[in-house]
Amino acid sequence: MPGFETTIAAVDAANSEDPRRDADGRAFESVYAERMTARLAAIYPEASELLKIAARAQHLRRWEIARADYPEGRKGYNDWRRACRMHHATLAGEIMRANGYDEAAIAHVGALIRKEQLKKDPESQALENVAAVVFLEYYFDGFLAKYDGYKDDKIIDILGKTLCKMSPRGHAAALALPLPDRARALVSAAVTREAAALERLAAVSLD
Repeated sequence: MPGFETTIAAVDAANSEDPRRDADGRAFESVYAERMTARLAAIYPEASELLKIAARAQHLRRWEIARADYPEGRKGYNDWRRACRMHHATLAGEIMRANGYDEAAIAHVGALIRKEQLKKDPESQALENVAAVVFLEYYFDGFLAKYDGYKDDKIIDILGKTLCKMSPRGHAAALALPLPDRARALVSAAVTREAAALERLAAVSLD
């Protein structure tokens, strides 16, 4: 039988080697993985074992793919994100294989981590929702500080694109977050701006 607990433990061991540390001295990606698991449990208590693995391995050893190795700008960023997803999926597959999962399970988790079939596969959509909510809950303030030169209109545009990748279940979780005033105002503005698109997407939502 596949070993779920040993797979999660192996993912955690790999992430614990992250040289980046938070204010409490904990490995950055270990903290992120735990937040993904907690938020998945809150939004999708019915999540499958494979979706739980994908959430835990969402940023598996991300520090090994440095953003600085890719050009500045949108194309460079997208190429980096694509390389990261491939990296995480490959490493997750290696861990799963070593713990008894078959190739079909490995392929499914890999597809989830690579963000394939978004808007078509319910688990892919669930993972996207969870990742977006975790970002807003824990990392959006840091994003705003890092890009303090961005005008609100640009931030709202970025948030709008994120919202359009989510489903109503994700939107509800995001809007329920106790966000700081400015963050909440920006999210609300993005929801208002994308209202028509979100309504169309809700009509064909998987959840």
